[in-house]
Amino acid sequence: MVQRRSLMFGLAGALGVLVLTTASALASQTWRMAHKMPPESIEGRLFQTFADLIEEKTEGAIRVQVFPAEQLGADDAILEQLQLGTVHIYPEGATYLAKWVPDVRFMSAPFLFEDRDHWQRFMGTDLVQGWLRQVEEQEGIGLIGDSTAFVRGPYRVMVTSKPFTTVDEMAGTRLRMHPDELAAAAWRHLGAEVRTLAWTEVYESISRGIVDAVNSPIALVEPMRFYEVAPYVIRHDEYPQGMGFMTNARVWNGLDETTRAQVLAAHEAVSAMSVEQMTAEADVSIERMQARGVTFSDADIQSFVDKMRSFYAELDAKGELPEGFMAAVDATRLAN
Repeated sequence: MVQRRSLMFGLAGALGVLVLTTASALASQTWRMAHKMPPESIEGRLFQTFADLIEEKTEGAIRVQVFPAEQLGADDAILEQLQLGTVHIYPEGATYLAKWVPDVRFMSAPFLFEDRDHWQRFMGTDLVQGWLRQVEEQEGIGLIGDSTAFVRGPYRVMVTSKPFTTVDEMAGTRLRMHPDELAAAAWRHLGAEVRTLAWTEVYESISRGIVDAVNSPIALVEPMRFYEVAPYVIRHDEYPQGMGFMTNARVWNGLDETTRAQVLAAHEAVSAMSVEQMTAEADVSIERMQARGVTFSDADIQSFVDKMRSFYAELDAKGELPEGFMAAVDATRLAN
């Protein structure tokens, strides 16, 4: 009788564990994160860290499967998958959202912001936050956390087969650009011949002479091996960069407050890592590339800024700047 009772208790206990385990499995979610960077790059490693932190902080409620190097497709394909909810996270520049709200492209207006602090203050304005809300409400894509917190770069350079110092010396450079009409128009104004190409096509395009140069965060020059075909790396600080961790708004807003807070904590943690690691990685990377014969220099940035004044003045005169844009830039120029 005692043995029978013990067996019954044992079965009940096993059944209870099975029920709890099944419930836990049913409660867990698997998210897919797509990005275009090599997994061994600094960004690729940080994205994997973010995925790991999400699983850790949610105690396995959310697991993130990472697909690097455009395994799930290029930008337009991934943005479509974000809308469908088959991709849950896409870390990229938030200006890609300009596909639906064109004013978003002005978040990366070149040679306009005094420094990163100025840009971050601008990004926090009602004007910019209104653009992002419009994307979420109309297209179902939101952002996880503050898109300025994760440091990308930590600064921008041009990797080119021809050296230059001033904007006039740069004129005529055949420059690869991503599909951003504001950036393309700006660089045409500066004298470059702009050609739109996918990021993964840059190396071959430079090696074949289709383009001479590409703009890039300094931290990505070495992992993309651009220096092998374009041995001049010129710092121009085109604009400050962050990382928009784009997400499916329905899935994101459907999380309970606790889980959402845990994911935000993961984002905050990996963003803090990026501040330190991006600078350290860039310094070490530059040393390695210099040892391979790469030449590093600084552009005369003021010559670029001076030439861009007429560009923004012309847009303003034509009514092609977002309403309130220059007012927001000027209002955030100095910390309050």
